[in-house]
Amino acid sequence: MTYPTISHFIEEITGFFIPLPIQTFGFFIVLAFIVGHYFIKKEFLRLEKLKLLNSIEIQSKKSYIIILFDYLINIIVSFFFGYKILFIIKNYSLFAQNPQEVLLSTNGNVVIGLVFSFFTITHLIRKHKSDSSDTQKGKINPSQLSWNLIFIAGISGIIGAKLFSVFENIDLLLKDPLTTLFSFSGLTFYGGLIMGTLCVILYAKKHNINVKRLADIFAPALILAYGIGRMGCHFSGDGDWGIISKMSEKPIFLPDWLWGYQFPHNVIEVGVKIEGCVGKYCHELPYPVYPTSLYETIFCITIFLCLWKIKNYITTPGIIFCLYLIFNGIERFFIETIRVTEKYHIFQVQLTQAQIIAILITIIGIFGIYYLKNKSNINEIIKE
Repeated sequence: MTYPTISHFIEEITGFFIPLPIQTFGFFIVLAFIVGHYFIKKEFLRLEKLKLLNSIEIQSKKSYIIILFDYLINIIVSFFFGYKILFIIKNYSLFAQNPQEVLLSTNGNVVIGLVFSFFTITHLIRKHKSDSSDTQKGKINPSQLSWNLIFIAGISGIIGAKLFSVFENIDLLLKDPLTTLFSFSGLTFYGGLIMGTLCVILYAKKHNINVKRLADIFAPALILAYGIGRMGCHFSGDGDWGIISKMSEKPIFLPDWLWGYQFPHNVIEVGVKIEGCVGKYCHELPYPVYPTSLYETIFCITIFLCLWKIKNYITTPGIIFCLYLIFNGIERFFIETIRVTEKYHIFQVQLTQAQIIAILITIIGIFGIYYLKNKSNINEIIKE
């Protein structure tokens, strides 16, 4: 079954519809971050226990730019909250049905927004005065920065995923720019991976965290979080599905829904109208398609279990991340063969954007292992 919002899932179980402003895809994205952080923190602690990660020296004076940025962000957030809160309360049913539309609209109360901003400024000034020193000193373990790293990877990853998706769908951007830019659907994984990786590397270098160790820490959690995110795609029916399924070729041991699915009540409301359905989300595809998001979830969980198991036996830093690139590239290349997505003609071969990147990261992963193993052997010879 497809559930556009968590309210629809609760209704399926209990028979009661409780209007909640929680979309199914967004719920699984949050769940992916929480689960990913759990395994990242767990691996941080293991490597710290083995003395493979050193503590970080913290001694940095807050600049006026950082303090000003802190004030600015808090004031903007508090004003936005105050500006919207009364309108949300008065129009809760609309907010529960389409939170993005309400949040991105110009409806709100400026006076309440300014009141919230005033209290925020007052609180920040008092906090700043009570802080005897703006200088942080001491040592911390890298694991203490795990949430920072997750936050940076998440925000930059979402931005990168959305940008890559926009590049793939310029026509949608021109037709409806606000919905295209701020919708949670239509996120391109590799855009998120590239942008998130770059930002995390910069943050790691700033705090003198070993980048190769950090990459290995993130690798299993990344593939697992991606799989959980794909569950959100499947259960919300966000359009990230495959081509028309050949039901006549279905293996006997597989249930129909695993081979071909029509995504009833899909969140993007495409297909034919469901008879007897009233309100939003009353469409389903006229034909069964391959549930590729579900396939990716299964593959990603399997890859995660493999990486999580073998990480204890691989001592060369960076190898686990290279294996992640190889497994991810292979998985994505083949899943793209049955997905509905735009294809490009390259050397008389039709490839999708994801397949091109999948080939590149697979090659990078293979050469990465070769380079790291050779470098490790040379270092062992030098030590001897």
